[in-house]
Amino acid sequence: MSDPAKVRRHAERVRELVASVVRSQIKDPRLGMITITDARITADLRDATVFYTVLGDAVAQADTAAALESAKGLLRSTVGKALGLRHSPTLTFVLDDVQDQVKHIDDLLAAARNADAEVQRLAARAEYAGDAQPYRVDDEADEDSEDAEDADVTENPRGGAAR
Repeated sequence: MSDPAKVRRHAERVRELVASVVRSQIKDPRLGMITITDARITADLRDATVFYTVLGDAVAQADTAAALESAKGLLRSTVGKALGLRHSPTLTFVLDDVQDQVKHIDDLLAAARNADAEVQRLAARAEYAGDAQPYRVDDEADEDSEDAEDADVTENPRGGAAR
């Protein structure tokens, strides 16, 4: 097992190297407007996953994926020489769909805001289903009759109230 800080440094270096080589050495016309967003490397430094985004539609993404796959040997040898490791890490390219996920989350948040606004609108004009005061409130006349009933109650010798 390698030190996690060392693994992070190597992953960052892999990202920089791949971005540099893609920008300067790969002349494939299928390669679109690509951005290398992240790289992750396993703890044993044998496998590296490189995340990228492509500006364009699905055809541009597929063409860029094919161009990266064909340039994988050049990229792997460049990364291996620059890192100075015993074994060059194998490179796996993954399309980073963060922008799509961000758009989806923004759409969900907008739908939630609209639903909250609708609930607030409905609550503002809501009325009681029954009376505004659902509990019976005794009038003063009822209170006088209760006082009279309390006076009729006598004390039971066993400790309870009796009539």
